[in-house]
Amino acid sequence: MTTHSSSYIDGQPVNASALTPLAFAGFAHFTAMQVRDSRVKGLDLHLSRLRHASLQLFQRAPDDALLRSYIRTAIREGASEQSLTVTVFSPHGEFTADSMDVEPAVFVRKDAPSDGPQGPLRLSVIEHERPLAAIKHVGEIGKTYYLHQAIREGFDDAAFVDQRGHLSEGTIWNLAFWDGEAVIWPEAERLEGTMMGMVQRQLARLGVPQRVEPITLERVKALCGAAVLNSWTPGIAVTAIGCHALDEARPFIELLHKAYGAEPAEVP
Repeated sequence: MTTHSSSYIDGQPVNASALTPLAFAGFAHFTAMQVRDSRVKGLDLHLSRLRHASLQLFQRAPDDALLRSYIRTAIREGASEQSLTVTVFSPHGEFTADSMDVEPAVFVRKDAPSDGPQGPLRLSVIEHERPLAAIKHVGEIGKTYYLHQAIREGFDDAAFVDQRGHLSEGTIWNLAFWDGEAVIWPEAERLEGTMMGMVQRQLARLGVPQRVEPITLERVKALCGAAVLNSWTPGIAVTAIGCHALDEARPFIELLHKAYGAEPAEVP
């Protein structure tokens, strides 16, 4: 019986020993995507994310066509339904000048598909600002640490608030809010999620109003609903942020899912 690798570096299958240098690598960035029927939604957003982050970290970026070929290989040799993580890293490691201005390598990992938790979720509030927040980088200990802290306090996960008192994002989530008519995205330093990008452009095509505004904890009390979204899902209801309770706002969640459903999928 033929078996296929679950991991690739620069398009070539790798074994466990080849992955040893990556075990604790922290100078890298990535994107995560869901594959359904051997297709990917928002592939242009994933490629754009990898390109811009690579230029910022390494001053050069893998060619889009090359990245497409690596993703295509992983999909072709895997299940039609799966999760893919594409990580761009320096082959010279970190904590050294040798990792500067080098051609980065690309690590692709396959895993089981996921649609995220069912929800709704209750979020604790943590004052925290991710370094280089616009980059989806690896080795962020705070995400898991604050998740654990939130669970110990009786919550499901955590939302971050910056030094100005503005909500920004969740541990691994973008935040979205609903005022009954428009979707409101928090104005703060945060990651521009690929799911967020897909939902935003499809909401625009559906004619749904959207705004970007500062969201404080005090403002949360006046809103009609909140959700979290990431590569797993276009929307999970949030029913508490800190001490502030929120309605589940099912029409809002349905709207986010409708927007994602309108996003076309493509074969890389």
